[in-house]
Amino acid sequence: MDFGFTLKPDHSIERTVALTRQAEAAGFGYGWIFDSHVLWQEVYPLLTLMAINTEHMRLGTCVTNPATREPTVTASVLATLNEISGGRMDLGIGRGDSARRVMGKPPTTLARLEEATVMIRDLVEGRTVTQDGTELRMSWSGGHRLPAWIAGYGPKALELTARVADGVILQLAEPDLIRWFVGQLRDAARANGRDPRDIKVMAAAPAHIGSLEECRERVRWFPALVSNHVVDLVNRYDPAELPPALTAYVRDRSGYDYLHHAEVGSSNAAFVSDEVVDGFCVTGSVEDHRHKLAELAEAGVDQFNIYLMNGDEEETLELYGREIVPHMRGVAASH
Repeated sequence: MDFGFTLKPDHSIERTVALTRQAEAAGFGYGWIFDSHVLWQEVYPLLTLMAINTEHMRLGTCVTNPATREPTVTASVLATLNEISGGRMDLGIGRGDSARRVMGKPPTTLARLEEATVMIRDLVEGRTVTQDGTELRMSWSGGHRLPAWIAGYGPKALELTARVADGVILQLAEPDLIRWFVGQLRDAARANGRDPRDIKVMAAAPAHIGSLEECRERVRWFPALVSNHVVDLVNRYDPAELPPALTAYVRDRSGYDYLHHAEVGSSNAAFVSDEVVDGFCVTGSVEDHRHKLAELAEAGVDQFNIYLMNGDEEETLELYGREIVPHMRGVAASH
């Protein structure tokens, strides 16, 4: 199993760099960063700093979108960062949640997401694309490979991912739900003539080590964040098409304030039960974490990406580097 971490870009520059260095030293292979330019700092200068302060770690957005950032601009930034990092960039992209909604705008369509994903990757890798009838090519790009990860839960998003992406980002750590998503993804891959093993599966969720009661309060914000996507799914699909374990918990949700997005102690999480927290997040003792991560690997997860924003970030990285990453290194995802 690979390990990644995601930062909410609200730290000092010095702490962002220090956390990145610590994570690489602890054995983390991926460093990701939220992209919501109104709520938090701009991601691309931070990714530049992360690139020049690491040697091996792959880096990327978790996630950007094709509306607040025009795809050719995203391609140019990532191609430049590939030159800076020696080809270590990944694209994490979705329809757009906080980056769009905080400006009063809806997420983009899946069609636009697919078009942008293919265009960004083609441009970064040196191929010619056509946009609005005009051929475009970044002749200066070094042509480094750009793995593309798509964030999404619904059957249509998973089918899109199976068609064009290198990986899927699933924002939760509930093994039974992961199995359902992975089953959908693999069926769609086979239907599109692809080997399902070519599509990596990321589970992205908070992880906190300590007493269960304390951990729950540190990470309760996360199912509230996920609820924004779940409400979208409930509005677009027949409930029979979705797992009840994903949709039932949003029935008592009254709203969401993006000014308290991904915030420990947020009032957004008042409706989230302990049972949902325990399912969606990774909490408890070191042994609890090892057990949950082994379940996720058995469900098909290749990378566990810690949403590192619950407080005690340095301690979490230290404990994972000493007690968990080495223990899980030989555990492969079930295919």
